[in-house]
Amino acid sequence: MMPWLIVLVTILLVFVLYLSMTAGRLDRLHQRIAMSELSLDAHLLRRSSVALELATGGVLDPASSVLIADAAHQARTATDVDAMTWARAESDLTAALDAALDDPEEVLEIRLTELGSVLLDELDSAFRRVQLARRFLNDAVRACRQVRGQRFVQIFRLAGHTPWPVSFEIDDTPPRGLTGR
Repeated sequence: MMPWLIVLVTILLVFVLYLSMTAGRLDRLHQRIAMSELSLDAHLLRRSSVALELATGGVLDPASSVLIADAAHQARTATDVDAMTWARAESDLTAALDAALDDPEEVLEIRLTELGSVLLDELDSAFRRVQLARRFLNDAVRACRQVRGQRFVQIFRLAGHTPWPVSFEIDDTPPRGLTGR
């Protein structure tokens, strides 16, 4: 064999290996996105469940209870619609919780009851888990977009027909009253 042919075959093999590794990385990133979406969905469901328990537990004033219960219900049912409606409903739940729990003194009064203390701790935990799950999802989306933006990935269609990954943007800041302890 001629030396130039060996070099050409070697270069071709290295290139095919690079494409194969990149396709595998893309596949793992898409799997990571899918798992992160499931995790975020579970944590958002938990947060709305705790908010609903808080609203029906009798530890809040009636107006706040109705506001939170409605927002929690909207957040739970919005998962069946599109992503924008879902994100808006989750942000609305955050706003409702923030409005009801904005005063640290009122939150302290709620904490004096056994049920209120348990539910506020669960709500605080749920907010933190939602923040982490959303951060993991958005990091995976960012990494996947970066790989999919590479020229060879686009030319050789290594992502196949997989839809372009979309980040999930909501207001997941814990209420001021929860963070003020």
